[in-house]
Amino acid sequence: MSEQLKFVVQELAKEPFNKKYNLISFDSLEQIQLLQVLNDVLAVVDPKQQIDIREESSDQTAIRIFHMLRVLKYKPPTEDVSAFRSGIVQGDKFVIYPILEWLFRRIPELKKRAYLAHFLFKIDVPAEIMQEDQIPELYSQYEELMEQFKDLHKQSDNLKNSGYNTAEIRKDISNMEDEKEQLNKRIERLKRKVESHPNSQTMMNVARNLRMERDREKKLAEQRQEQSTLIQHEEQKIRRLQQQLHDTRQAGVGATPQSLLQRLEEETRTNKYIVTERLPKDLLARKKTLQDLQKVVAEPAMGQSDLDRLLGQIQELNSEINQLIEKRMRTGDPTDDKSSLFKQQAAIIAHKKEAAVTMYREIREDYSRCMQEMDQKREVVKESGGGEVLKGEDFKRYVNKLRSKSTIYKKKRQEIAELRAEYGVLSRTEEILRNRDENINQQLELVENKKGVAGYRQTQDELEKVSSVKSGLDDRKGKTLEDISDMVQRLTRRIAEKKTALAPIIKELRPMRQKSQELTGRHEEKKQAYDTAAAGLESNMSKLEQEVRAYREEVTQDEGRYHYLNCMINMLEIQQQKVAEEMKAYTSADPYARKKTFRDIFQRKIQEQENLGKGLREQQKSVRESQVPSMRQMKMWKDVQRLMECKQRCFDQTGGFAGSAGVGYGEAPPAMLEEDRLVM
Repeated sequence: MSEQLKFVVQELAKEPFNKKYNLISFDSLEQIQLLQVLNDVLAVVDPKQQIDIREESSDQTAIRIFHMLRVLKYKPPTEDVSAFRSGIVQGDKFVIYPILEWLFRRIPELKKRAYLAHFLFKIDVPAEIMQEDQIPELYSQYEELMEQFKDLHKQSDNLKNSGYNTAEIRKDISNMEDEKEQLNKRIERLKRKVESHPNSQTMMNVARNLRMERDREKKLAEQRQEQSTLIQHEEQKIRRLQQQLHDTRQAGVGATPQSLLQRLEEETRTNKYIVTERLPKDLLARKKTLQDLQKVVAEPAMGQSDLDRLLGQIQELNSEINQLIEKRMRTGDPTDDKSSLFKQQAAIIAHKKEAAVTMYREIREDYSRCMQEMDQKREVVKESGGGEVLKGEDFKRYVNKLRSKSTIYKKKRQEIAELRAEYGVLSRTEEILRNRDENINQQLELVENKKGVAGYRQTQDELEKVSSVKSGLDDRKGKTLEDISDMVQRLTRRIAEKKTALAPIIKELRPMRQKSQELTGRHEEKKQAYDTAAAGLESNMSKLEQEVRAYREEVTQDEGRYHYLNCMINMLEIQQQKVAEEMKAYTSADPYARKKTFRDIFQRKIQEQENLGKGLREQQKSVRESQVPSMRQMKMWKDVQRLMECKQRCFDQTGGFAGSAGVGYGEAPPAMLEEDRLVM
């Protein structure tokens, strides 16, 4: 949920929303504000949805959002449609957040779908209107235009995605026209050259025949290619049928007519059970589910009172059912108990039978799918030039060989894993020993500093270096041997003194080392116990968190369903009250009250619409009768208009009175202007 919320907030911060939300502020939005955000996102997909939801009722908002989501083909994550509808009506964030995420991930695609829905969403015409004259014809024309729109839109998309540019196309057309003119000129020059030749006609006929033969040769080559392709397909089909025949023969080896008949009878019984019992049940269940869904969709939104009333009815029915069960248990006889046992056994057997049939269908589908995959792989192996598929004893030997190799491979892999584990332990041991050595050296330096013998170890290192260099310097520096021996004696005396001084300190360090080892072992044991306890607590914590999350989701779903049912109950009570008032007014003796009933109002409206339809049909009939003379008259007017325009152009071309050819100064022209009209 946190990732989903983070994604929605990030998308709302972009264009064209520019919403400066953070996770906390967006999660704390009220229901109407959250619905407004959803409506704004839908308005980006379809601009017609741009509206302030405070200006319309909650029912209208819910219906509009439902219709838009149905057009966009949104599938709710839950199968409970009533809970989903109530979640949208109430602005539940657990319902709105998945919708927002789904919309943000598909905005370009949804824009296209919303645009097409305005033109491709069919209008539901009632059956009584479809029975009228010319309505079916108009509806068929409407469907044809819709199909034409689909084709044109596909062509438009293909052209847009093809990468063609209008400027480039125009340039290509102009280039092609230039080339066409050049070719026409060249053809004319060649014709003039050929016409001067004595055997021009014969050569033209020969060239024409040569071109026809080449075209024919090209067509024959294409036909040859098609025939070779068909031959390859037929050969593959023959090989597949031969393989099926071979498999069938192998399956029939050792089979008797009785076993084959028994197998066919079992398959027949199974198929008969599936066709006569299982499939009708499945169809009835699907039809019932469809009817329930249609009823749910057709029902209006329910209020809190409707939900309360339905809950009360449910509780009453449950109490009646419990009373009837208790009564039946009190008045039950042993014969009924025996029959109930038999009924239970029959139900168990039927359930087992259905489960077996389901398993049989699944196994048969898996078998057919595996056979198809095997055929495809065989064809791939044959096309790639691989060897034949092993069968029988060869396949068994190959499997045994693979098993032996797999066991060897597993042993080697286990040895490698053990060596890796041992290497890890040794490396860890080495690291621990190094750390301990460093710690001990640091402790020794501290002890030496405390006891006043600092530099003992450094002096020992220097002695080792001096002793190593001494052997090389004895030959060169023989004169200084006495000095070096004196220095060595002094150093040895100093070392002896420091050793005697460090002896009690070393004695004290030995028990401390042993104690350190013991404490280290205890620390490792405690650390291991702590790690195991922490792992157990973390696993328990994760399980508890999952359970708490599941319970919270159940609580939210139940609360949403509760509010939805309450709303439906209120709406049903209001509808029932309206029905009671309608019945009271209809059965009332007051004629003024009866005139206010919906039945009379709707009857008057129906009569008015029928009269209006009759008038429109008569108007349509008169329009059809006057269409032909009106069209003829309109054509005549257009001809007159064209004639007048032609005369006006002629008058403009002659330049008026003074520029008219053959008309002198002061003479009357053939066509003159009288005031502001052209007079012939």
